[in-house]
Amino acid sequence: MHPASRYFLCLFVFSLLLLKFPSAAQEKVVWSEQEKPIVEQLRGLRKLDDDVRARTTKDLAMQIRQLPVVPNKLRLAGALANLSTEGDFGRETLQEVTTTLTSALREQPPLPEKGEPNSMYVELASLVRYEHMQAASDNPQFAEAMKRLESDDAKRQEADFKLTDLQGKTWHLQELRGKVVLVNFWATWCPPCRKEMPDLDALYNRFKDQGLVILAISDEEMAKVGPFIAEKKISYPILLDPGRKVNDLFVVEGIPKSFVFDRSGKLVAQSIDMRTRAQFLGMLSQAGLQ
Repeated sequence: MHPASRYFLCLFVFSLLLLKFPSAAQEKVVWSEQEKPIVEQLRGLRKLDDDVRARTTKDLAMQIRQLPVVPNKLRLAGALANLSTEGDFGRETLQEVTTTLTSALREQPPLPEKGEPNSMYVELASLVRYEHMQAASDNPQFAEAMKRLESDDAKRQEADFKLTDLQGKTWHLQELRGKVVLVNFWATWCPPCRKEMPDLDALYNRFKDQGLVILAISDEEMAKVGPFIAEKKISYPILLDPGRKVNDLFVVEGIPKSFVFDRSGKLVAQSIDMRTRAQFLGMLSQAGLQ
């Protein structure tokens, strides 16, 4: 997947999916009269309350599935899949979204991107591997995408870093054995990142005396991150990665992303997108925190 294809996740909705799929970004997208209402609903998904968003997402999955086989169908299916992992809208809803993406890929399989699996297959593979959705594809790109995700996870397991927080303290991941460590990648410009921060802060204050360490990593400059954190009154450590070396080490191509390491340093849970407090609790429970 091209590094920009998920890294600009939090911006692509507002430019109608073009940043998510770099190959389409140079094309002028023409929406049919049947597609325009779907596009408008996609634009407004983030403004909806979670229960309404869940129902709308499920309905959109069915609408997209019923579209004729045209290039925009796959684009819309991929966009909906991307948005549908921003929290917890129910496994049934996410499975409908996954089925729609699988169907669109089967109807019109896209070509590889620069010798790599097309980002649509990586999206589907991510839903299967990380969200535990049911999907099948006999396209070799899907199998290759699954292998790539497995390889990425192996790199994350071996990852180590030293970064400095906003107060000047240096944090070394491998020296935190004995702690439960949640590594979170985020940015000030990312709406889903901002949405999950209060839940992360509440969990940090709840579990820090039990050995929880949250290391939130941004590739932005101190001048932007410092005032933002002061305003939001976030209490867990905020680390700066201006050269994106640690982002690259963890193969972070989209944010927010979170990784939980247990007290022995084993990677036991991860998220591909924004998580709710309940979802974070589920991740932490895999490291022994209750």
